[in-house]
Amino acid sequence: MTFPWLTFLGLLPIIGGLLLFLPMGKGAARTLGLVFSVATLAVGVAVAVMRGSGVDLSVTVPWIRAFGAWWALGVDGMGLAMILLTVVLTPLVLLAEWEPPAGRWSAQTFFALVLILEGLALFVFTSTDVLLFYLFFEATLIPTYFLIVGFGGERRGYAALKFLLFSLAGGLIMLASVVGLFAVSASQGMPSYLIGDLASLRIDGDLGRWLMLGFLIAFIIKAPMVPLHTWLPDTAAASTPGTATLLVGILDKIGTFGMIRFCLGLFPEASVWVAPFMMVFAVISILWGALAAIGSTNMMRLVAYTSVSHFGFMVLGIYAFTTTSQTGSIFYMLNHGFSTAALFLVVGFLAKRRGSYDINAYGGVQKVAPVTAGVMLLAGLSALSLPGMATFVSEFLVIAGTWARNPIVTAFALIGVVLAAVYVLAVLYQRTMTGPVTEQTQKAFEGRDLTGIEKAVMVPIIAMLLFFGFVPQPAVSMVETTAKATMEYVGVTDPAPVVKGAK
Repeated sequence: MTFPWLTFLGLLPIIGGLLLFLPMGKGAARTLGLVFSVATLAVGVAVAVMRGSGVDLSVTVPWIRAFGAWWALGVDGMGLAMILLTVVLTPLVLLAEWEPPAGRWSAQTFFALVLILEGLALFVFTSTDVLLFYLFFEATLIPTYFLIVGFGGERRGYAALKFLLFSLAGGLIMLASVVGLFAVSASQGMPSYLIGDLASLRIDGDLGRWLMLGFLIAFIIKAPMVPLHTWLPDTAAASTPGTATLLVGILDKIGTFGMIRFCLGLFPEASVWVAPFMMVFAVISILWGALAAIGSTNMMRLVAYTSVSHFGFMVLGIYAFTTTSQTGSIFYMLNHGFSTAALFLVVGFLAKRRGSYDINAYGGVQKVAPVTAGVMLLAGLSALSLPGMATFVSEFLVIAGTWARNPIVTAFALIGVVLAAVYVLAVLYQRTMTGPVTEQTQKAFEGRDLTGIEKAVMVPIIAMLLFFGFVPQPAVSMVETTAKATMEYVGVTDPAPVVKGAK
């Protein structure tokens, strides 16, 4: 390809975001922001179509020759899934936050920051140069920090600072490994940050393990996993629903994305070495996140804790090292983005009317706002991976693939499936939607069911969850290519099936 489609894909929303800092009316700013997000969606779909047709979209241009750094972009099945997730969710977030909460800055600034964040995230998911990835990885912190501190709730300053400190700590540790990769490649006569060049070095032994841990710690924080997860509930609770959707639905996927692309893709021997520990930590995250969600009374914190549990499933599938489990993990990354978006946004619609995220402030909503209750139920069912929802397919693949490798670990992980029904149905839905209608609920919701714009936001998200629940094969086939390539590179084969009674 002569036209740099991937570069254009990332630059388009960034250009739109910068234009939004120019003086203009509120209506014009919101319309311009939505236009740029929809245009980015169109380009993202075009990229998917071209890649599906076999067009090579990769870009490799020398950047900093002394460091062996390149402006290198490319897309595989996993990257394409993350691109589509990003370009679909961004315009929906802008619609959901058409009237963002009053903050330090205007709605125009909110739209600008969201578009810039979208562009940086797209570059993260397409970078095939380690240094380039690291720079965009760190750059995403800037608009995210300002979205939290500028438009968040009462503890926004504390939450934004905690988010920044955790993320910067992980980034600094990763930087040490990034520098180490340059030293290793330079010592072998080929200084390069290209993933393909570094993968050919096969960095094993203690050196490979230390360098891999630098990346892994940063990705554990980003994912996030217990015990480095505590920034997420605080940040989600202090953010707007749209910001929380972008943070958890898109940006946190950089953690699991990075584990596959960089930990497994550059340090196969070290990744096999750390796999037993990661599977244990994954199960701890599954159970801890689920139990914390059950004990939460703030809906934003509850949804955040459910994501800690779900990320545990993704990491479990990655380090189980079967084609099925890794395919399920990558598919889970896509499905979880839509599922958590549905939950955060419908919680936001509730709070916009009631003025509170406290579960105990609600009751009987389904009697006065049945559409809102229906959307909440569907969003919750996707979170507990009900059959027919896309999340069921991905979770089933993770569990089935992991069972073939380690049945005991899988059995403990299955407890999280049971707990999911508790925090969704017995805590989130039952306490807010059912029961007698309280006076406050009657006043807040009577005649104020979902608006046309809010329905326009939720319908595509629910439709995606249902479509991939009943017709998962197109997405599964897309991400399975990455899973197979990773398994082949790591050099681990799928466990042979065991047939009882066979000799």
